[in-house]
Amino acid sequence: MMQSRTHTCGELRLSDAGKTVTLCGWMENVRVVGSNFAFVVLRDFYGTTQIVVETEDMMNIVKSINKESTISVTGTVRERASKNPRQATGDVEVVPEKIDILGKCIHNELPFEINRSRDADETQRLKYRYLDLRNPVVKQNIILRCQVIAALRKAMMEHNFLEITTPILTASSPEGARDYLVPARKHPGKFYALPQAPQQFKQLLMTSGFDRYFQIAPCFRDEDARGDRSPGEFYQLDMEMAFATQDDVFAILEDVLPPIFAKFGKYDVASSAPFRRIGYVDALETYGSDKPDLRIDLTAKNISDLFAESEFEAFHGKTVKAVPVSDCHLTRKQIEKLLTDCEVQAGVKGYWFKTDENGELAGGVAKFVQGCKDELNARLGLKPDTLVLVAAGESATKLVGVMIKIFGANVPGHMDKERYEFCWIVDFPMYEIGDESGELEFCHNPFSMPAGGLDVLLKAERGEIDPLTITADQYDLVCNGVELSSGAVRNHDPEIMIKAFELVRLGEADVKKKFPAMYNAFTYGAPPHAGIAPGVDRMVMLLAGEESIREIIPFPMNKNAQDILMGAPSEVTQKQLDELHIVCTAKEEE
Repeated sequence: MMQSRTHTCGELRLSDAGKTVTLCGWMENVRVVGSNFAFVVLRDFYGTTQIVVETEDMMNIVKSINKESTISVTGTVRERASKNPRQATGDVEVVPEKIDILGKCIHNELPFEINRSRDADETQRLKYRYLDLRNPVVKQNIILRCQVIAALRKAMMEHNFLEITTPILTASSPEGARDYLVPARKHPGKFYALPQAPQQFKQLLMTSGFDRYFQIAPCFRDEDARGDRSPGEFYQLDMEMAFATQDDVFAILEDVLPPIFAKFGKYDVASSAPFRRIGYVDALETYGSDKPDLRIDLTAKNISDLFAESEFEAFHGKTVKAVPVSDCHLTRKQIEKLLTDCEVQAGVKGYWFKTDENGELAGGVAKFVQGCKDELNARLGLKPDTLVLVAAGESATKLVGVMIKIFGANVPGHMDKERYEFCWIVDFPMYEIGDESGELEFCHNPFSMPAGGLDVLLKAERGEIDPLTITADQYDLVCNGVELSSGAVRNHDPEIMIKAFELVRLGEADVKKKFPAMYNAFTYGAPPHAGIAPGVDRMVMLLAGEESIREIIPFPMNKNAQDILMGAPSEVTQKQLDELHIVCTAKEEE
């Protein structure tokens, strides 16, 4: 029994001809072709069915109903004279005997056409998200999200992971982004924080004796929006394994993800295990990015030594990197247009020259590099019709990364777009010199195990090695140039943890104060453990072939972290503030 309907709007077929049926849905469109003759498109979650109005009574009812009202139609199924092969129910139509209004749309005009909602202004789409989601194309992304999450959950349980939920109200913790704070009514002046990630809780679960944990975890970070980042909240496939190494984590995801990407993705080809592993330093040197898109075959070469004494001031004594692009037949105008796009993204000037059909250097800065033509040929493997993109100076690496992505995608033959290419970025630096402090700081996750353990930290403390050369057992998972996740083998040993923090001028007291539960738990015998947390939103974005992460979130915030639909954030009453012992000292400017 389906409530008041006998069939859905995507269900009827030619075999149903002659049946009396009841359909329910939204009146998507009406096309009047005579005084008492009209075609009505009825839509529900499952599809659409054509309703054919042929009587005055039925016509009067249809004319009184605004589009997007919900209605019930009872009538007889018959074969269509003019079939629609693009419609699942295109062989049949329903002749109504009864039409009832279930939910009236009182608006004569809609904010946008439902089936063209993606063409509307984003603010309108978010304000009327419930209408936007009626568009089958928009709805399909949410359905895909549900299917992917179900597949992830099934795969993790097949690998003997337990799904365990962790707290949403917790303590503020310095984890890299701003916390969302929640005032504690019963504890004046104190606050809970929404978790930036279940990081500490999942490590505590390992210490508690659970062997394999996972969760489709909500995470909350007060950070700005990007195309691949939603402000406020996001979800991740959070996982942790006890008695595990980096290879153990890699093996799980290399088994779980490729089948899901191949089944649900826009492209049906995904990397098979083992994924390629690229060192962090090598990734920057070769691809100009720690998020390389391996569908692109372009790489960079360091040619700084060729221009150490160059008369060309832009190259003289600077870091100079080149990206050769073979079989490039772009015009000068096209090259300079794409190069300008690169310069805008990287914020630094780029250069170019090319080899003509005879292999001679021409165009761009060719006259400044003629003196080392033979060395360039040998170093870059130049052939006729090769474009050479050049970046110089402190930002050369950043510009190279942008050049590879933009020219790789726009020069035919250099990018196999219809596939998913995974890789691991490994051997991240443990420490860096802070831009503001000018002193040694943690580079990424302070709880990663340093490669070499306590011994390497002691050598750094004694000045035997440079702490900047210490790498961490930390890794990123990258797919098609998008970082899906960061993970690490955790520093589970209190002695090693204290020593790692001492190098950045923090002692045992600081660790105990900032991370009391985890530190104390580790003093009771913690197992070695490792984990990772691929972003669900980013995965679905890639699978759907979308460029904005908001397209795969049911009710997303806008770029300013505002929920336009619900009006959040919003002001609250003075009574609420008083109960929470909060004084509001500033208001957002209108």
